[in-house]
Amino acid sequence: MVSSQPERLDRWLANQLSDFSRSRIQKLIEQNCVVVNAQPCTTKKATLQAGDFVQVYLPASQPLELLPEAMPLDILYEDDHLLILNKPADMVVHPAAGHATGTLVNAVLAYCGDTLAGIGGVQRPGIVHRLDKDTTGAIMIAKTDLAHQRLQAQLKAKTAGREYLAIAYGAPKAEQGTINLPIGRHPVERKKQAILPEEKGGRVAITHWQVYERLGNYTLFQFRLETGRTHQIRVHSAHIGHPIVGDPLYGAGRSIGVNLPGQALHAWKLRLKHPISGEDLEAIAPLPPTFTKLLTVLRRRAAG
Repeated sequence: MVSSQPERLDRWLANQLSDFSRSRIQKLIEQNCVVVNAQPCTTKKATLQAGDFVQVYLPASQPLELLPEAMPLDILYEDDHLLILNKPADMVVHPAAGHATGTLVNAVLAYCGDTLAGIGGVQRPGIVHRLDKDTTGAIMIAKTDLAHQRLQAQLKAKTAGREYLAIAYGAPKAEQGTINLPIGRHPVERKKQAILPEEKGGRVAITHWQVYERLGNYTLFQFRLETGRTHQIRVHSAHIGHPIVGDPLYGAGRSIGVNLPGQALHAWKLRLKHPISGEDLEAIAPLPPTFTKLLTVLRRRAAG
């Protein structure tokens, strides 16, 4: 029973159903799953009046077409609400064309089984953010709808932090800086992103960087993301003249004597508040062997 002042339907439901995100609630409204005074309501902008009676029906979760695949997982943190993994190179996070199997989603399904919530109405792992196929490091998976909602809210509010390490070509004159340039789909090469004005479809993208270690004509950078656009660090780093070593799309294509699986970019640290307890958490993903080997080679060159 609604007893408050007039209020928009989706906003009122978001306050009543704290375990559901606003987008999930809006989808339920669109699916005729919300009934107001015995009449299905299909518009999220409907206004509720004092005394209105609201019912919400939850549809059965959609069947999952993906098959669980048992694969080794490097677990950095786990409890009943949250899983943080150290993703290896050459692993796609979500299934896509050409990568229907062998993804992180398949692996998490096999590991978590029926403990995963039906996030978004679909029985699938609640991966909160993505990493590129050959980018290694820490990635969050929510085990419940509430945890997923709160973790995404932290990323949006910038209260959760993501720090990366990358080895790039060149030696910047400054020790630190910020790149604030919008990123969008490359107008010609569809597999790439590019610096693109917002009026042409670019979206705000902000990357903070600092020199972690100088290696002669190479640099070990530490990057901190303020936004999370596709290929953001790779595009921004290349744009300022320091493409990441091994990057097949934005790199310089020069040989460095170390066989890399892809770009030398590693999601090093995740800082967040636990979605349920509010406890401060920090997950640190150890550097992969190829990254460590490249650092050793470059340190020797710089010293010699």
